Amino acid sequence: MSKKLFVGSLPWAVNDESLKQAFTAYGKVVSATVVVDRRSGRSKGFGFVEMENDSEATAAIEALNGSELNGRNIVVNEAKPKE
Repeated sequence: MSKKLFVGSLPWAVNDESLKQAFTAYGKVVSATVVVDRRSGRSKGFGFVEMENDSEATAAIEALNGSELNGRNIVVNEAKPKE
């Protein structure tokens, strides 16, 4: 079963494709989406990555949480379901 991750503190320049590439080293990425403001079309600075399984998701969290992406330290953790 796939696992969804929250990725925060993203640099403005990061798009869906570059977000996906950052996570591919840790396993199969099912989807990668940078959340954008509907009016301005600009990134909101966070996104979601869906990894194929728990072990790959855990590896990605351990490797990338607090790491630098395009000059900013990103936050990576398990996405919490909407309430």
